[in-house]
Amino acid sequence: MKKFNKVLIANRGEIASRIIRACKELDIKTVAIYSEADSHALHVKKADEAYLVGPGPISGYLNINRIVDLAINAGADAIHPGYGFLSENPKFSDVCEKRGIIFIGPSHKTIAMMGDKIESKRLMRSVGVPVVEGSENGVESEEEAISISEKIGYPVMIKASAGGGGKGIRICFNNDELIKGFFLSRSEAEKSFGNPEVFIEKYIERPHHIEFQILADNYGNIIHLGERDCSIQRRHQKLIEIAPSLILNDELRKKMGESSIKAAKACNYSNAGTIEYIVDKNGNYYFMEMNTRIQVEHSVTEIVTGVDIVGEQIQIAMGKKLDIKQEDVSMRGYAIECRINAENPRKGFVPNTGRITAYYSPGGIGVRIDGAVYKDYVIQPFYDSMIAKLTVGGRTWEETVRRARRALDEFVIKGIKTTIPFHLKIVRDEDFIKGNFDTHFVDERLYLRDYKLQRDPFDKILAISASIATYYGI
Repeated sequence: MKKFNKVLIANRGEIASRIIRACKELDIKTVAIYSEADSHALHVKKADEAYLVGPGPISGYLNINRIVDLAINAGADAIHPGYGFLSENPKFSDVCEKRGIIFIGPSHKTIAMMGDKIESKRLMRSVGVPVVEGSENGVESEEEAISISEKIGYPVMIKASAGGGGKGIRICFNNDELIKGFFLSRSEAEKSFGNPEVFIEKYIERPHHIEFQILADNYGNIIHLGERDCSIQRRHQKLIEIAPSLILNDELRKKMGESSIKAAKACNYSNAGTIEYIVDKNGNYYFMEMNTRIQVEHSVTEIVTGVDIVGEQIQIAMGKKLDIKQEDVSMRGYAIECRINAENPRKGFVPNTGRITAYYSPGGIGVRIDGAVYKDYVIQPFYDSMIAKLTVGGRTWEETVRRARRALDEFVIKGIKTTIPFHLKIVRDEDFIKGNFDTHFVDERLYLRDYKLQRDPFDKILAISASIATYYGI
């Protein structure tokens, strides 16, 4: 194993800070990149070196040649892509390899193979991993879409072949909805991914969204670290993640874990990755996609298994053989992650920008914060609205839910609207507490957005003082 001296992090926000922490524990120096809008970002302050990657707020983070040039000039051995931006761009991995920089992730061939939803499902079928019934190729016309949908039966989903993050997805219950959704999905796919190709698959009603964490070294050794339940979501965007799932028994967990390893072997996978499934009410599971990168929600798996997934990513890229065998993996207790977004749930989760006037993060036993903001930090309109992750762990599900409530109660972010009150409503919901939820949980509970913001008594004192000062001209 050849140790890295320096790693460039081709990302921003909380994941950049998370990677910096992992590098520091491995005694590896770090290089941050940033846009002008991110000049005061936390990851810039934490890294050993930081370089402006471009004047544009987003374009710099997508500039492959500029990023690789910075890595070479800074003397970095490797680049960690984090999630989002270029993390699943096969060209990025390919350019790194050609220019002598190690890409901390799978090969460009694997990224390309699994990034194509049609090709990846074809591969899964060939190795016996269950796949939802649907079109085997891209659908080119509305006539073809109708023919396929009527054959497999409504409802169906239209999905972008190059998609991710819930974009380009439409659920259709009849031909009229299909025709309308077909063109909308193609248009959104073109705008989001530069590829209008879509496919159709049977829509599984009221499923659970379950994913398995994979670790694979460069020598053919592959293990899984158990599952996460990501069913608490809106518009196919995850809000809360849980490990382990409350619906999987040991037999189903074993079958899905074996399928996940089979899937990783089929695409010659190395490094960390995630196999995503949908599970119906009868316990049938179906491959949905593979994410060839670190996931936002990796923290819940780290808490229940004790495995530093980001640290393992880096060491695998250095050539380390996995020293964890499948029989060594065990999940102890439960973990819940809440994505804290700068959004206003009461107004349809519209993103909220502005200056953070106060920031107090929770603490205590079993509480972890992965954050990207601080007091006086200004939330910009250019990036994803997630500003922090609150992850809690406990010995039992009941203890974990109680801890989540307590930690959310302690979490104070002022000056902007956040999803903290919304999360509090969820963890107080009786169905959530009993584990009675699926991917429709949020959409069917509009009352979760109906909350009153508690006013801090100190804020009231300040407001009265300001009024008095104004009245007397102080």
